[in-house]
Parts: sequence; C-alpha cells; structure tokens
Amino acid sequence: MKSRNLLLAPALLALTGCVIEGSHAGPVQYSSESVEMDESEVVRVNLRMGAGELRVTDGTVKLLRADFAYSVPSWKPEVRYSRSGRQAALTIEQPGTNHTTLGNMKYTWDLQLNKKTPVDLVLNFGAGQARLDLGSLDLRGVELSMGVGQLDVDLRGAPRHSYNVNIHGGIGEATVRLSADAGIYAEARGGIGSIQVRGLQREDGHWVSPSYDRAGNKIRIEIQGGIGQINVIAD
Repeated sequence: MKSRNLLLAPALLALTGCVIEGSHAGPVQYSSESVEMDESEVVRVNLRMGAGELRVTDGTVKLLRADFAYSVPSWKPEVRYSRSGRQAALTIEQPGTNHTTLGNMKYTWDLQLNKKTPVDLVLNFGAGQARLDLGSLDLRGVELSMGVGQLDVDLRGAPRHSYNVNIHGGIGEATVRLSADAGIYAEARGGIGSIQVRGLQREDGHWVSPSYDRAGNKIRIEIQGGIGQINVIAD
C-alpha cells in the first residue's frame, strides 16, 4: 500500500496542478448558446472543460443547444463554429488555462446535440463529473481524455455506423455502458487501478460481444487506464 501511494502521489500532483486558479467566485450567471443546422456531412465537436460538471445528450432540432452556469465571469464558455466544404467544427471551451471549482464556485455545461447530425466527438475533461448520453447520436468517432473525477459514458443504442472509441483514463472512475446485442470489441490496459468488464466474452487479451462477428456496424473501444477504476458494462 505504501509503494502504491508513492506512485500515486506524483501523478495526482501532476494532474491537479493543472486545475488551480486564484479566481474568486461571485453570483452565479447563466447563458445559452445555439448553433443552427446546415448541410455539413460530419461535425467534429471539441469540448474542453478544465473543471466542473458536464452533461451531453441529444434533444435539439438545432445542431447545438447549450445552457451554461458559472460563478467566475471570466470562465464564460466560448462557442465557435466553422465550416469548410462538407466538414464542420464546433468547439466549446472554458477560457484560461488553470481552473478549479473549490468552495462556492459553480461551473456547469448542459449540452444537447442533434441526433441526426453525424458527429465526431472529442472531449478533454480536467476535473469534476461528466455524463455523456451518446447512444442516440449518429456517432462517427469518440475520443475522451479524463483528468480527475468521474466519467460516465452511455453508448447504448443501435449504432448507425461502425466507429472507434478511445478513452484515456485519469484519476477517478470511468464507466462505459453499451448494448449487449451490439457488435463490440474492447481492449483495456495500463494504469494503476482495476478494470472491470461485464457482459462481454474474454478472448486473447480483449473482449467481444456474442454478436460481434455477425454485426453490420461495430464499436471498437480502446481504454488506457489511469489511476482508479474503469468499468465496461454491456447490458
């Protein structure tokens, strides 16, 4: 246990060191943003949150509906959208480089994406809690980088295309939920902690769903563990 703590301490300092800022909290402010639909064939959605609470789901007829709450005025999220030909990029970013939500600070994003728009989702999440309900979206790829906290990713639903999911674990717990009848291939490795897989069959260092070989659309998951718990649940 002592040697484990010695390994864990510098990594914890390295990750938490990037989320400290001397900003003072004030009254909670609220803002909303939206982005209209266009004819883009694929939208790359880049989410960069230093610290806070994040929720992503479907539920809007627009490309994006976003509701924000923040108690540090300089942290008002920046929303940018650009298009080049049939490709588009949507970026939502917490300003600054160092963040924390200690004390009375509040920082939340509630994001709704259009389920008919093909989406390539990239999330860089520093600290806090993130819940991503993505199973109803038209996903073309998912890449998640987690710092300190809890990450819950729900991919349950019938995939409209084959796509890859890459998750880089941090300090805390990450849970990925999938439909048991989907075509799933999962690899999980590395890190200090435990990796729990339920509902998939173990084969030569990876896991697959019983329907993997005959599935038309497949989900390939690669998880690089950090310090903490990784859960992959197919139900």
